[in-house]
Amino acid sequence: MSDNINRGAIWKNDRKEIDTHPDFTGNLNVEGVEYWVNGWKREAGANPKAPALKFSINRKDAQPRHDRAQSGNDGFTDDGDIPF
Repeated sequence: MSDNINRGAIWKNDRKEIDTHPDFTGNLNVEGVEYWVNGWKREAGANPKAPALKFSINRKDAQPRHDRAQSGNDGFTDDGDIPF
């Protein structure tokens, strides 16, 4: 069995149906706590200094994954702060 503590991975989201769905989904383990990861690519025409990838993480035991992935919440507030 491999040690996955403090590791994670994301894959292309083959279930993306609308623009607000994440481009990538996956999981992350931080100090033994499991998280879902959602990622969005930089939009076409965006400032080149904008992040290449925005992401959000949510504890697996906090909320069902499908509710977050389709919510359109990219994990950022209007002021550009990352919520963690």
